[in-house]
Amino acid sequence: MGIAKYIAAFTWLVTTAVSSPVAPPPGYGAPNSYGNTTSISPNPKNGHWVDTWTSMPQLTEFANLPPPPFNATNLVFYNSTIRQTLRITLPAQQIRIRLTNAFGVNDLPITRVTVALPIAEAGQNLTGASAVNTTTIQTLTFSGNESIIIPDAALAVSDPIDFTLQAGQIISITMYLQYGQASNYVTSHPGSRTQIWLSFGDYTSAQNMTDISTTSTFHWFFLSAVEAWTPPQKSAFVVVGDSITDGRASYNNANGRWTDLLFNRMQTYGPTKDIAVVNQAAGGNRILTDGNGPNALGRIDRDVLAQSGIKFAMIFEGVNDIGTADNTTANQTETGDRMIQAYKQMITRVHTFGIPFFGSTITPFGAPNDTIQTYSTPQRLATRDRVNAWIRTSGAFDAVIDFDAVVRDPTNPEQLNPIYNSGDYLHPNQLGYNVMARAFPLDIFEKYQGGVSTFM
Repeated sequence: MGIAKYIAAFTWLVTTAVSSPVAPPPGYGAPNSYGNTTSISPNPKNGHWVDTWTSMPQLTEFANLPPPPFNATNLVFYNSTIRQTLRITLPAQQIRIRLTNAFGVNDLPITRVTVALPIAEAGQNLTGASAVNTTTIQTLTFSGNESIIIPDAALAVSDPIDFTLQAGQIISITMYLQYGQASNYVTSHPGSRTQIWLSFGDYTSAQNMTDISTTSTFHWFFLSAVEAWTPPQKSAFVVVGDSITDGRASYNNANGRWTDLLFNRMQTYGPTKDIAVVNQAAGGNRILTDGNGPNALGRIDRDVLAQSGIKFAMIFEGVNDIGTADNTTANQTETGDRMIQAYKQMITRVHTFGIPFFGSTITPFGAPNDTIQTYSTPQRLATRDRVNAWIRTSGAFDAVIDFDAVVRDPTNPEQLNPIYNSGDYLHPNQLGYNVMARAFPLDIFEKYQGGVSTFM
């Protein structure tokens, strides 16, 4: 956006915000007298809700807040439209959307939300597209009303809509916030790897967002999940992880995470075509300590057990616990011991619901020196090796995916194979994610189709 456009948009925001009420009026979010305006058919018999897409909600760091002029002091997204795309991983006839204010400290007033199929304009993919096919637009309602006020720490579930989708199809969700959120404590998923579009005004029914303020960024805001009403045999596989599972260094607008690529494989293999793949990872996340999002042990109930239709689960996490713990032998010994205990606790919790829990070895982070990669010290590398030995040999996980063996350098196993190194000696590149997805053993889904013992 040119400087003149930026100044005009910012001036508009400031003057309008000062002269207009920030809080929604009394009765905002109450049911309309005319009821639900969206066409909803009764749910078919013998079905259930299954997550077909998720993102892990987290408190937005300062650097990842909405760009100006959509971010002011104690106010974001005033009179703003947010258009976001995402990929569905199960076919559906009916869907519903979950919105989240998990980390807000005050209300999140949502004025209007629509769902549509995107249009890829020049130079765009469907993922990250700015335009929608207006003939496909449907307005969401929440318990019969188009608007809803989501309290702090809460989520909202839309009423179901008839919306036919194929597995792998991209949808666009457009939301309008007339009053914005009166806070800078914003719930988002910064590592979307997907372009979204912001504009002043209400564009929920428009093909394009044409205001001079229109800009883009690469985060998801306020979206928690899309659920599909599906036959009983369909289910979901959820992966808890950190930036590697969140796709750091994968291509933008390409659905290039290893979980995305695994989904592509699963769609070509009959026994796994009925399994959605949903990602509950976030960059910087740790097992034991809050940081970029709640710690994995603390969020296992929210991000696995409270999700819809989960039949298989996996954790691929731990590198940030090792890398951020003090670099002393005593501290690293304690960190490794606590990680192993936390894995056991998560396994017990997930097994309580009969869900098989898969684990992965921690991939290499060794580098020529700790200036290139600060995690790379002898003490930390030793902790990784000890934890990986436990993951491989303990039998605690129902299956182990040895991603360490897949991406490590065969001549220097503490480092990533150079052909898979993104350059920081920690994150695989796109080729690395491709090979991880190809190495995943699809037969474990058949093996654990019947679930596991709930005793421990």
